[in-house]
Amino acid sequence: MAAGTIRYWAAAKAAAGVAEEPYAAGTLAEALDAVRERHSGGELGRVLLRCSFLVDGDPVGKRGHETVRLAEGGTVEVLPPFAGG
Repeated sequence: MAAGTIRYWAAAKAAAGVAEEPYAAGTLAEALDAVRERHSGGELGRVLLRCSFLVDGDPVGKRGHETVRLAEGGTVEVLPPFAGG
């Protein structure tokens, strides 16, 4: 299990109520499950369904979240869709 930081942007930040928080998880799926549990009852679970993710700067894309390993000291960026261009 690795420890690192989850950073929220835009609507995800507003829904989480914080800009960042720690994770302790082996995979992105585990980290997101913990986030959903920690923020249950709020809007964040719904916002996460529309988000894309970067793990240590690399886009997750369509990979299964259970296959994305997290590194010790790593960073997960939670990026909701952005409007405009």
